[in-house]
Amino acid sequence: MEITAAEPRRKGLVQLYIDGQEAVKVDREVFLRSRLKPGDEISDEALRRLLQDSDAHRAKEKALYLLEHRSHTKKELTEKIARTAASREAAAAAAQRMEDLGLVDDEAYARNFAKELFLRKRYGPLRVKQELRHKGIDGELIEELLEEYQGMEDGQLLQENIQSILERKYAGWQEDEKLRRRAFAALQRMGYGYEEIQQALRRPED
Repeated sequence: MEITAAEPRRKGLVQLYIDGQEAVKVDREVFLRSRLKPGDEISDEALRRLLQDSDAHRAKEKALYLLEHRSHTKKELTEKIARTAASREAAAAAAQRMEDLGLVDDEAYARNFAKELFLRKRYGPLRVKQELRHKGIDGELIEELLEEYQGMEDGQLLQENIQSILERKYAGWQEDEKLRRRAFAALQRMGYGYEEIQQALRRPED
């Protein structure tokens, strides 16, 4: 097979033409490093290796770009790369490489994220668990973090969070039954359990 043309394309790609036909797009940097040029012969095996190298390079570059902007879990990084820049296999390999280099740390990410969810967003345990699972955090670590925060200050943290939400958004719920029901539904969406909400919304006459 002969490379008959190599034309630049957007996003750092080169369109290769083989035997006069539009064939595949490869990463420009990888193509330049290969020292291939129009007029060269290329075997099926060499073309396959070129595509693999291109895929791996683009996955690595995308991983570094994403991590420059914010931290990611391994799962999150893999999915973003696979969705926008490379194959699933190359994306997983790039994410693993970032973890090996210490640029991805799921445990550190989980601890920081849980802290934000519990203390800043004031989410309840059910919502925090859902958010952490969505990020691909290991189940055992999730349970460890939930136990840690649920036991914080002898279990008072969650009740203090609920009271803060009620004071800021549902002031007057004690006298307004409609507002009380709205507060109950909102707290459920935020991840608090039935008993936790009932305890917080208990009125003297109840």
